[in-house]
Amino acid sequence: MQNLEIIPFQAKLQPEFEAINREWVEELFSLEPFDIAQLQSPQETIIEKGGAIYFAKMGEQILGTLGLSKIDEHSFELIKMGVKKSAQGKGVGMFLGQQALNKAKEMGANKVVLYTHTKLQAALKIYQKLGFKEVPVRDGKYCRCDLMMEVDV
Repeated sequence: MQNLEIIPFQAKLQPEFEAINREWVEELFSLEPFDIAQLQSPQETIIEKGGAIYFAKMGEQILGTLGLSKIDEHSFELIKMGVKKSAQGKGVGMFLGQQALNKAKEMGANKVVLYTHTKLQAALKIYQKLGFKEVPVRDGKYCRCDLMMEVDV
């Protein structure tokens, strides 16, 4: 999609962050307590802990979002990646993923990990195109995830 831009989190965009992610999680899974905390209080649960949230915007419309949760000095977890249904299949997810890897590298990361589920085939294709490789799932911190992937940045 042409004219896509990436913008950082602003408090006024919290409802967009919540709505976009709530839609896909509730459609396929159910919200876990950590989801609700992140969606309702992203400033406290993600940003203040060294992470970041970004939005894909075209004109005045927010089309998608994702977060980077800081794991340690050199690694981040890609979280809460979602694209509005009306914008799916148009490259927004790929754009967000590329921007996230660039931002993670700017923030000092040399590795980005993510947890996902095998039934999220469209997302898996994006992750693979971005260079993510499947690794054994560690720590089982998410009930809905059956797959872990990582990429060096």
